[in-house]
This record gives sequence, C-alpha cells and structure tokens, in this order.
Amino acid sequence: MIPIEGLPLIQPGDNLGKMIAETAKKQGTPIQQDDVVVVTHVVVSKSEGNIVDLKTIKPSQRAIEIANQTNKDPALVEVILQETKDIVRIGQNSIITETHNGIICANAGIDHSNVSGDHNVVPLPKNPNISATNIRAEIKRFSDADTAVIVADTHGRPFRMGEINVAIGTAGFKPIRDRRGEKDLFGYVLKIKQTAIADELASATELVMGQANEGIPAAIVRGYNYRRTEDATTAILTRPKDRDLFR
Repeated sequence: MIPIEGLPLIQPGDNLGKMIAETAKKQGTPIQQDDVVVVTHVVVSKSEGNIVDLKTIKPSQRAIEIANQTNKDPALVEVILQETKDIVRIGQNSIITETHNGIICANAGIDHSNVSGDHNVVPLPKNPNISATNIRAEIKRFSDADTAVIVADTHGRPFRMGEINVAIGTAGFKPIRDRRGEKDLFGYVLKIKQTAIADELASATELVMGQANEGIPAAIVRGYNYRRTEDATTAILTRPKDRDLFR
C-alpha cells in the first residue's frame, strides 16, 4: 500500500485521475499496470463540484422534526433527506439512510470533515461507480497503466466499534470474489464464502491514508491479484432487502 502524498486541495473541475497519476510519478512511485487506486469520496465529490453550502438550504418541516430528534442542524438534515431514498433508522444523533444509489450509511454519507468553509458539506458522488470509471480512464491516459479504481467512504458498523473504509464505487474489477465451490484444507466444499475484496482493499489503504489531518486522499495497492472485469459495480456488495435481517 503506497500513499499518494502531496496532492493539492481539490477544486471543482479538477482532473482527479490526471492529478493522481502525476503526483504518484512525482513522488517516485508511478502507477503501474494492474495497480488498484483507492480515492476518498470527499475529493471525488469536490472535483465534481458536489459541495453544498448549508446557508443556502431551507429546511422542510420534516427536516426540522428529525433535527429535533437527532440534535442536528435542520439544514444538514434537509440535505440528508434530499440524498435519501429511504430512512432505515433514526437514532439519538444519527440518521441511517439508503441513498438513491442504494448505499446504506449514516447521514446519507454527507461529510463535513476535510471540507473548507464552516457551512460547506460534501455529499457522496452522484454515481460513485461512474466516478470510478472516469478516474480510471484518466489515470490510464496519463500513466499508460490499466488499473482498477475504488471510491471509498468511511462507515461505521452496527455491531462493532470504530469505523472502516468501504468501497462505494469501483471500476475495472469484480468487487466480490466468489469462493463457493472451492475446497478448504480438508476437502470441504465451500457453500457460502464470498469475500468483499473491494471493501477489504479500501479498508487496508486507510492505514496509510488516515482519516484526520494527514491530507492523503488517495493510495495505491500494488501486487494484489484481482479478477478484471468491465461490468461489475458495487451494487453487488449491498445485501438485497429481502435478505437483510435488520430492516
């Protein structure tokens, strides 16, 4: 895992794939064929201009009611509702939602950290899989390397403390490795095993990117043998509602 250090603060309209490729080369670790590049959703949304000034938001009555329940800014709750397809659960200080892209997370994934401006927040990219595809194409154009790309976000987990990075968008590889049909050490045929490799890779890179003031929004995974494909997305990582035991 190689952190890509020295990226400037991302602005709307920036070519993120180009900047990643050039910065990796500048630091002496140019992107290579079959690398996996992991990028935080905040810089992806920034580059796409997906930034909201809460001072411009007029909260609805529903947003005001939920804000009173959760002790949140009503304007922030309104933005959360705009990004939400379904509310899964409302807690004392969090709103668990399903976004329009089917991502289940707290507060529709809206981020206030690593965002300049006291009233600015950054929602998730409009379509993280398309974002990953576009970044991958630009990385290839400026590095001549065919890679896989993960757009990552930090999520909590319902039964464990602490947050980890997960994949919310992917391009160039299959996010799940299906081990069903393989045999274990004792010849037992695996019937359930499916490994969410996109989440595992996203989580691993957080060890070199960090979450706070490190200012490292991207990293390279080198040497992992993944299954290349052009048509798989993170949709296969979301458990269907009829198989979800907690909704």
